[in-house]
Amino acid sequence: MDACWQGSLFADPHPDSPGGALPGLGSAFRHELAGGAWVDVVPGWVADPDGLFDLLLARVPFRGHRRRMYDRVVDEPRLTHRWLLPEPEVPGRLTGMAVELGAHYDVAFSQVGVNLYRDGADGVAWHGDRVARERPEAVVALVALGATRPLRLRPTGGGSSVSFPLASGDLLVMGGSCQRTWQHSVPKTRAACGPRISIQFRHLYPGSPGDPAGGLSPPGGRPGARASPDGSPPPG
Repeated sequence: MDACWQGSLFADPHPDSPGGALPGLGSAFRHELAGGAWVDVVPGWVADPDGLFDLLLARVPFRGHRRRMYDRVVDEPRLTHRWLLPEPEVPGRLTGMAVELGAHYDVAFSQVGVNLYRDGADGVAWHGDRVARERPEAVVALVALGATRPLRLRPTGGGSSVSFPLASGDLLVMGGSCQRTWQHSVPKTRAACGPRISIQFRHLYPGSPGDPAGGLSPPGGRPGARASPDGSPPPG
C-alpha cells in the first residue's frame, strides 16, 4: 500500500471500551435535517485513531473496482473492502464498535465496510445507500481516520448542502429518513491532502436483496437480525 499518513504527535491511546472509544455516545450532538432525517456527531469518539489507521492500512486487503459510467468503464476513485459480521476476519476493535453503536441506536449492525481515500483525487459522488433508501428509516454510522475530509449532505435531487469536516477519530451517524431523503458525498479536492480511511457500519432489513433465510445474529445483536452486503456505493 503506497498511502503514507503522518499521525498526530499528541494522540492519547486509551482503549477503555470494546470499540476503544473515549467520549460516550450519549454526548453526540444531533443535527435535525428536513424530512425526518438527522445526523449525530461525536468528535474524537475513537481512542488512538492513528494506531487504528495504521492497523487497517497494514492488514485490510483493500482493492479497487471498476464501474460503467455512461459509455465507458472507469476506476472508482477509492479502494474498498467489506466484511459481514460475525466473520472472524473483522478486526476486534471494529466488532467492538459495531456492538457499542448497535446497543446505543437499537440496531444490529451486520456489515462493516472500509474505504481508503489515498489523496484528494479520491472521493465518492452524491448518493444514498441503495438498500437503505428504500426503507422509511435506517441508521448508517461512519468513523473517520487519517486526514480531515468533509462529508457533505444535500436533499435528494439537489439543493443547498451542509458540510461536516470529519477529523481522525470522529464519528458521524446518519439516521431517520436520511438515506432516503438526503444524499451524501466526499468531494475530491485539489488541495494537498493525506490518506483517509472511512469505516461504515450498516444493518440489513427483512426482505432486503441478499437477505439470507433465517438470518444471522451479529455479535451483541438482537436475535433474528440478518446479515448480508448491499450493493450501494460505500459512503463516507
